[in-house]
Amino acid sequence: MGVMGQPEYLAQLQALLPPGRALSRHPAANLTALLGAAADLLAPVDQAMNALYDEADPRTTLQLLPDWERVTGLPDPAVGDSYQSVSERRDWLKMRLTLVGGQSQQFFTGLAAALGWTVTIDEFQPCGAGIGMCGRDQIGVDDSIFLQWQVNMPAPPVYWFQAGLSGCGDPQGYSRPGIIEILFNRYKPAHTHLIFHYGD
Repeated sequence: MGVMGQPEYLAQLQALLPPGRALSRHPAANLTALLGAAADLLAPVDQAMNALYDEADPRTTLQLLPDWERVTGLPDPAVGDSYQSVSERRDWLKMRLTLVGGQSQQFFTGLAAALGWTVTIDEFQPCGAGIGMCGRDQIGVDDSIFLQWQVNMPAPPVYWFQAGLSGCGDPQGYSRPGIIEILFNRYKPAHTHLIFHYGD
């Protein structure tokens, strides 16, 4: 159902009037001006009600974004106010609502996917006969190799300003990879060390 404006509401209010010459529908009549004032109040309410469909979805919310954040405990204490654009705030909201938890590769790749990233994860192994690659793997590494893993990421995505979805004051375009690094370091096994590799 489309959003009705002032003319549609005026026509509906006039249709509710009983027939008769005393209740004129003429555009210049005083009664038309009175009903037009009521229609001016009803049309914005209709538009606001229609907008609730977008506000009920965390991916498109704008007016109710602060309420979504309050309910989900955002902004994230680890990030504070450093991520303030509407797109990034929605990313945090989607992550907070969909995060289940885990320490497998699938958990971390899924966490990145929830924020719009495609990542791969490399786990290291020592060089040995039949398992190492000549010219690439090191010989005689210590046990720390088992405590490290590498997250391979493409170049950081660019957030573009979108009319109707972005907020007033958001930049036209920007990129921040730090959100993934913060989350991965928070949820990684405590004894491991993360390496982030960007680009090819």
